[in-house]
Amino acid sequence: MTNQDQDRDPWDEFDKLKPAGPDRVEGYPGGEPMGFGFRTGVRSARVAFGFAIYALVLVSTLVLIGAVVFIRESQWLLLGLIVLIEAGSVLAFLGLVDQARNRRSAR
Repeated sequence: MTNQDQDRDPWDEFDKLKPAGPDRVEGYPGGEPMGFGFRTGVRSARVAFGFAIYALVLVSTLVLIGAVVFIRESQWLLLGLIVLIEAGSVLAFLGLVDQARNRRSAR
């Protein structure tokens, strides 16, 4: 690499590019986000559904570990709180699944 390459701003090339098309919704290149996974570039409903399952399993595992610890230490109030957290994560999972199923194309 030469000194000239090091002095050049790496974003110059990016800044020279023109938009691919007009934004349908300002601030969201290519259109309005519709459904879970759109902003991250996930186009497949199966991938979005898989991520929802992964998130549910992760939260459920952590809740189960916390529940075991709280039962062992007789922390009933904290056990009740962690059960509420699990209920919230299940409701969030159902919402993510619904969004993954009802995705609309960005085009």
